[in-house]
Amino acid sequence: MTDTSEHPLQELDHVVIRFAGDSGDGMQLTGDRFTSASALFGNDLSTLPDFPAEIRAPAGTLAGVSAFQVNISDHDILTPGDEPSVLVAMNPAALRANMHDVPHGGTLIVNVDNFDERSLAKAGYADNPLHDGTLDGYTVYEVPMTSLTLEATKDTGAKPRDAERSKNLFALGLISWMYTRPTEPTLEWIEARFAKNPIVQACNRLAFKAGYNFGETAELFESAYEVKPTTFEPGTYTNISGNTALAWGVIAAGQLAKLPLFLGSYPITPASDILHELSKHKNFGIRTFQAEDEIAGIGSALGAAFGGALGLTTTSGPGVALKAETIGLAVSLELPLLVIDIQRGGPSTGLPTKTEQSDLLLAMYGRHGEAPLPIVAAKTPADCFFAAIEAARIALKYRTPVLLLSDGYLANGSEPWRLPNIDELPDISVSFTTEPNRKGTGPDGTDEFWPYLRDETTLARPWAIPGTPGLEHRIGGIEKQDGTGNISYDPVNHERMSRLRAAKIAGIAKDIPATEVDHEEGSQLVVLGWGSTYGAIGAAVRRVRARGHKVSHAHLTHLNPFPADLGDVLRGYPKVLVPEMNLGQLSRLVRAEFLVDAKSFSKVQGLPFRASEIESAMLECLSD
Repeated sequence: MTDTSEHPLQELDHVVIRFAGDSGDGMQLTGDRFTSASALFGNDLSTLPDFPAEIRAPAGTLAGVSAFQVNISDHDILTPGDEPSVLVAMNPAALRANMHDVPHGGTLIVNVDNFDERSLAKAGYADNPLHDGTLDGYTVYEVPMTSLTLEATKDTGAKPRDAERSKNLFALGLISWMYTRPTEPTLEWIEARFAKNPIVQACNRLAFKAGYNFGETAELFESAYEVKPTTFEPGTYTNISGNTALAWGVIAAGQLAKLPLFLGSYPITPASDILHELSKHKNFGIRTFQAEDEIAGIGSALGAAFGGALGLTTTSGPGVALKAETIGLAVSLELPLLVIDIQRGGPSTGLPTKTEQSDLLLAMYGRHGEAPLPIVAAKTPADCFFAAIEAARIALKYRTPVLLLSDGYLANGSEPWRLPNIDELPDISVSFTTEPNRKGTGPDGTDEFWPYLRDETTLARPWAIPGTPGLEHRIGGIEKQDGTGNISYDPVNHERMSRLRAAKIAGIAKDIPATEVDHEEGSQLVVLGWGSTYGAIGAAVRRVRARGHKVSHAHLTHLNPFPADLGDVLRGYPKVLVPEMNLGQLSRLVRAEFLVDAKSFSKVQGLPFRASEIESAMLECLSD
């Protein structure tokens, strides 16, 4: 099924394909399988799944459209592409919701069977766009995917309604032929995925083959295309999403710390996949607890931390708000805890399936009282693995809750990832206190354990597992006395403890890397980013440099405290541009902290930046 000899083969350096249809049409699965085949083929790739915001939006409407975009290339890429060169539209709503992103001259492959009068009306079309000139300037292929799927599966014994559900595999087969993807991985996946239902298995296998053979035998297509493999650094690779990488990262952190791992979590989009993934790995000493609400989730995780485990909780923005009091308790108790926030559009329920970076100020200040904590942000899907380990390292070393920020774009997007060697990962093991730490201060000159007697370098307090003989101590939300940990209402002690907790977090700046800067000598502009803007900024910087301009890119992983050199870095450039998927939260922080004239460039559409958008903002900034 890989012979395309009857058609000329045109070589491309990359292609951006978007699959779009109803949320029940299997577009996410289709895109995922095409991505997997491309990863096995050796392409570099980046993906952008786009889910409907409503769980059961009416079929055939714009609100119910689900899409999956993938950029495959023979060279290093940073984004899923600004615009699809190919759109596979399974119905009129998918076409209407997405065709404005396809440039003129692009390719549209439509399931013509679904372009009936009723479906057109649901999508808001007064006339059929296939016939009224709307699509002039595009290359349009009208393919009867539904009827061809039914014909291919008629002998399986499946009911027509059930067989029709395989039409997404027909589309996958067609695109696999069109872009010379290997078919064996998909066929093997079909056999394994539907092994318990032979009829469904047969329908999907036959539909996939029918789509592939249609591309080969139909006279619609002038050529097939080839995107050759890229050259990767030697190693073992897998295609990984941000949420999976983050889950594997906390598993690795537990192993590196030599601690049991406990997740207390309440399901919430787009963080739930971490709970699902971690629940599969009990062999690593992991315990997962699906709590009845967000407060119970973090409460159980904090309790596990008190008991000597690496405790973590996962959520999205609304859940962080609900967890705020317990995060403040963790700050007061000075126990290690990971709070993982997969950001989404807000406020309130907001855009539950769409991405945003709007929780930075919530992470910085969203607690009662003076309650600073470290903030770490992942920048790519694969980087979620390393960000999780770094967040755990800080939490364990400094006895503090740490907020780890990802977002919906990173969580659901994927890219190739080289598995690290174990010896490349840091040792983050901890030593529990097992002996009293105050000599002769107790009654009758006995030794005592003071739970808030700090390490002179890190200001971290000792971590003693409850039940350790002689180390009995109480914890709670009321202010502690410095050293002894006794309840204290003394005003001077409260200020001392507030300043000590703040100094502990500020001191972490000495223990994190310098600002990551892609510097070009003579730059008049530095683009400062954090989190998932990394790819779009990097791609835009490449484009602006190709135009002959000198620009630099600084990207932050540590957002509290900032790297110690960040102020000097920013003051070294006449102009600072800060692209964010919010209304300017990082720009506010750096302007306040370093008194630099950081210009904000914002987007809050539930979609990641396109490289072209940041490119335009950079050129405008340079021209001012």
